[in-house]
Amino acid sequence: MSKRDYYEVLGVSKDADEKDIKKAYRREAMKHHPDRNPDDPAAEGKFKEATEAYDVLMDSRKRSAYDQYGHAGVEQGMGGGGGFGGENFSDIFGDVFGDIFGGGGGRGRGGPQRGSDLRYTLDISLENAVKGTTVEIRVPSLSSCDACDGSGAKAGTSATTCGTCGGAGQVRMQQGFFQVQQACPACRGRGKTITDPCGTCRGQGRVEKTKTLSVKVPPGVDTGDRIRLSGEGEAGPEGGPPGDLFVQMSVRQHPIFERDGKNLYCEVPITFVDAALGGDLDVPTLDGRVKLKIPPETQTGKLFRLRGKGVKPVRGGGVGDLLCRVVVETPVKLNKEQRALLEELRSTLGEGGKSQSPRQTSWFEGVKSFFDELKP
Repeated sequence: MSKRDYYEVLGVSKDADEKDIKKAYRREAMKHHPDRNPDDPAAEGKFKEATEAYDVLMDSRKRSAYDQYGHAGVEQGMGGGGGFGGENFSDIFGDVFGDIFGGGGGRGRGGPQRGSDLRYTLDISLENAVKGTTVEIRVPSLSSCDACDGSGAKAGTSATTCGTCGGAGQVRMQQGFFQVQQACPACRGRGKTITDPCGTCRGQGRVEKTKTLSVKVPPGVDTGDRIRLSGEGEAGPEGGPPGDLFVQMSVRQHPIFERDGKNLYCEVPITFVDAALGGDLDVPTLDGRVKLKIPPETQTGKLFRLRGKGVKPVRGGGVGDLLCRVVVETPVKLNKEQRALLEELRSTLGEGGKSQSPRQTSWFEGVKSFFDELKP
């Protein structure tokens, strides 16, 4: 019986790269695996056919011979009987499916693992965020045990090689038609066992401690910005390197200023007399008080820009501005004399007509036009 074209078996083109071939083999192998098709006697043959095609097309030498001479070019190198060129079948399958079963064929255990990263949320004032500061923080974390120097074994003793996996940290398991490697259940992938554990950390090699760290906050940070302190995270198991500590900024709400990027905003209440006649006001900034000149006939909502009184961003760029929004405040608790003066002012303002209250006049004209349009 003639063999099918290997490219056809995997459903790939002749110029397919290794990534496409591996992806196609994964698809075909999962589709025709005997364990997933117990009632289909042809599944095993298709599965072996796909594996054979994968073995040839993933080997540059075999693939070149196959492209030039077809099946005859690779029969001799494969022993003429459809074998796998002396390679272990589980190694081929594990190379493709290692991410599913926790490791490919022939791979030993990794070294000591890196510790986990930690996050600390630092609440700071707007002033400190804009100008920068240095803050001391206390961080609880898992640190290397001093009593056993992180080994987990009692002082004077040491961990021994695991008798189940021989120190590899992994064991081969038969799963149906194929073999895969998985973490050794006896040592949990460590490759070593502790017969006499440390009394301080109980064999874990790490203990919980609270450490005090000094954090330098650069000028211009904002909520959400992070400062990375390398090596200040949790200690790694089995003496592995520590993780990092990420200090995340959270700027508290300010009673006067509101920040938007590099600009600051604030509301400035003024009397209607200052709004009408104009005047000078003391306005707060993060650097102190400054004079703000209010021109006559200023309306509520007017924005005044104080250049360079905002924030210099931490990532660079020019200093922002302070934008002051004036709000005209209506006086309250008037005495008789003040009320009389205002009554007199109202009567005189009425004589001015449209010229002295343009917005009010325009609004009322708009209302009148609206109701006129509603009339039948």
